[in-house]
Amino acid sequence: MKLSLVIMSLAGLLAASGQGETASARAAAAASEAAEPLDAHTLNELKNLYKQLIESENQHDLKVVKTFLWTSAAMLFVAKTKTVAEGNWAGFWGTDLVIQHFHDLYQGPFRIDPDYAREKTVGLTRDVAETYVPVKITVAYGGQEPVPKPFLTILEWISTPAGWKLATDIALPIPSSPPQTM
Repeated sequence: MKLSLVIMSLAGLLAASGQGETASARAAAAASEAAEPLDAHTLNELKNLYKQLIESENQHDLKVVKTFLWTSAAMLFVAKTKTVAEGNWAGFWGTDLVIQHFHDLYQGPFRIDPDYAREKTVGLTRDVAETYVPVKITVAYGGQEPVPKPFLTILEWISTPAGWKLATDIALPIPSSPPQTM
């Protein structure tokens, strides 16, 4: 009787020990996934898509640019408006309105020069990724002087049945540093 109790106790300890290892392995896998839910191949694919998007934008090729965009009323492009009365900066919602805004931007000088060395793309989930890139944008839209100006761009990508698509494009102008006084 005592021997069977000892054997049952040992069996319980061994089972608990095995479950502990399994739980540890699951926790490690979950932590790894939480840290980066996308594999290196997917992240590289997104970096290539970003580069192709920029090349198409610099060529003012609306037809190709549209292929990168998520076809949705929720697609968002944050950019300068034509006039201060329109808010000076605003969100342009929906693929058609975003394409129209790109069309308007392309009527004059427009160029984006990314700092690819500082580009960072991360997975937020398995279906959503984010790209951060400092850029210089040259544009003569809405009365701007067409000289390169620094911006931070933040793009959100969404995985769709047609592949990764740009869901959000936010360009944040970097203000000039105030003069330093002594």
